[in-house]
Amino acid sequence: METVLLIVSSWWWVAPAAAGVGAVGYGALTTTRRRARRLELDAARQEELTAYRALQAARAQLRAAQADLLTAKAQRGIPAPGIPSTSAARQALQAAKQQERVASLQLRASRSRVKATRAKYGATAGDAPLPIEALFAQHDTVTARWLEYETDAGRALAFPQMLDARHPATLAFLRAQHEAQRLRPASARAKVTPAEFLAYRDAVRQVEAAFVTAEQDAYRAARVALPRTAPRPTPAPPAAAPAAASPTSPPAAPPAAPTPDPSPTRPTGSPVWPVPARSPRPPASD
Repeated sequence: METVLLIVSSWWWVAPAAAGVGAVGYGALTTTRRRARRLELDAARQEELTAYRALQAARAQLRAAQADLLTAKAQRGIPAPGIPSTSAARQALQAAKQQERVASLQLRASRSRVKATRAKYGATAGDAPLPIEALFAQHDTVTARWLEYETDAGRALAFPQMLDARHPATLAFLRAQHEAQRLRPASARAKVTPAEFLAYRDAVRQVEAAFVTAEQDAYRAARVALPRTAPRPTPAPPAAAPAAASPTSPPAAPPAAPTPDPSPTRPTGSPVWPVPARSPRPPASD
């Protein structure tokens, strides 16, 4: 009994320390996964902040363009260095207004995206794929579609443009694919900032758009080259139907005359003797 009490008194701190280490490890894992799940929401908020700053810059540029136009109107007819002409100031003002309008729409879109992402984050289950994992799957889908042209001989022969980087659409896709691969994180567990997530997301979207454009261009080129490589058989002309008579068409030829009877005929006007009876006479009675 004394031995047991000695062991307990010597190692009493082991159980609390182990429990504390386990709790810290579990908390770290939970916090990491929670942050990874919140990555899309944090990126949406970062995008909203960037759009807000772009709008403020566009509004400042608009005010500067308005000031330049007023200065150009005031100095009309008086040449001064550094002051644009009235027409140039008006064009700059129109461009600034357009930029301010675009920045305002982008800010509205980013705010709507934040609301949608927040609702999605609240409704997503804990075992659902992480945002970076969903982005990986989206990127891998486009890559797999492109590899079909590399591995399938039939597709490669039918659409050779998809493997030829000399075509502008195919070259644009290959460049977008290279950029997306460069921005792709090493793994789903790697530390990714919201800015890096936004850059990779935009690159994946660019890859998808470039692939669709390249594929449509390749299909169009294949359709154009089809008559030269595999001409389609020309169908035989249909049988001519009897044409209906029209007022301007020539009259139809009369039917052929019947062949005359080869039996001998009597001369016209010769008497017939004896006169044939019209009906048989009754026999004479005795």
